[in-house]
Formats: sequence, structure tokens, C-alpha cells
Amino acid sequence: MVDTLPDELDPLPFVDDYLPALLAQASKLISSEFHEVVQSAGFSVTEWRILATLASKPGLSIGGLADITVSKQPTVTRLLDRMEAKGLVQRYPHDTDRRVTMVRITPQGRTIVADLMEQAKEHEHRVLQPFGLKRAESLKVTLRRIIELHRGSA
Repeated sequence: MVDTLPDELDPLPFVDDYLPALLAQASKLISSEFHEVVQSAGFSVTEWRILATLASKPGLSIGGLADITVSKQPTVTRLLDRMEAKGLVQRYPHDTDRRVTMVRITPQGRTIVADLMEQAKEHEHRVLQPFGLKRAESLKVTLRRIIELHRGSA
């Protein structure tokens, strides 16, 4: 007699049970759905991330902006050149450190990104609705905590 496990007890393949792989796959699938909306509005994904990040902050350093938007700093700097020329963002010196350049969104940038942010929230709601409000909020809390714990180690 062969001793076998029922299917439900078979271990999952590595990438189907490995948190970084799961996060990457979920992010790619969910984000790509909304990125179509962003691109049809005339923005690159990174431009969208920059505007959405700055919309809720008084200002950020270019390095901080690169970290939050998961982009390389030279890419962010190049995009900021274009976005500043369009009147969407404004660069200004740091209060105490002359080596640091800060960035803030302009009123025009805020107006343009407001509709996209509303559409993003609607998209998020559709994605999370099957899990219920409590589980969705718990997931977000967990993800924010993971980010907080690992931000300095990257």
C-alpha cells in the first residue's frame, strides 16, 4: 500500500507560498488593471505615482519620492523636469540642507490628479470588495507594518 497525502495536504509550490512572490504577482495584476486608466489619461505609471504621492504630502525630497514610488532616482529626476515644465510640480530647496531638493505638487497638478485618485479608490474598492471591509483593512495594516519594518533595510 502506498502512503499518499490527499491533495489538500500537498505542499504548495515555493512561489505560491513565498510572500515576496505573492506580493509581486498581486501588485502586478492589480496595478496593471489601473495603469491602463493612467496611461489613457496621458501619464506614465511613474508620473502617476509621483503625483499621487505628492498630492497628500506637503513636499518630499527627490530621494524620498523615488523610494515611495519604487523608482530609480535618475528616472524620477528626469520625469520631474518634464512635470515641472508642464506646471504639475515645483522644486524648492530644503530648509536646512542645501544638498537636498524638495518637490511639491502645484495646484494644477493637484487638480489633474484628483480625478485619477478617485478612480484609483474605486478600483481598489472593486479589488477588495470580495474580502470585506475588515479583512481589507487588516491587509493594509499588515502591509504598512511590513513596509515600516523593512524600509531602512532596503
